[in-house]
Amino acid sequence: MTGLGWLVGSALSPLAAVLLLLIGLLLIVLVVKAVIMLLPAFLVAFVVWLLTRDTLLAAVAFLVVSVVVLLKRL
Repeated sequence: MTGLGWLVGSALSPLAAVLLLLIGLLLIVLVVKAVIMLLPAFLVAFVVWLLTRDTLLAAVAFLVVSVVVLLKRL
């Protein structure tokens, strides 16, 4: 069988489906938390880029704000 067809016919199919669902939900939650945590850094970098049109300066601003946010959360 091709793809995940072997999973459908096996006895572990419900367990595997629940496990895959939990892993997917965990990944979604982690990505959303990371985006929320880094939102100030995105905003500062965007404002710096709008004012200067310099991607290097925006990247530095993003990194500095990201480090500050991460250190604050520890």
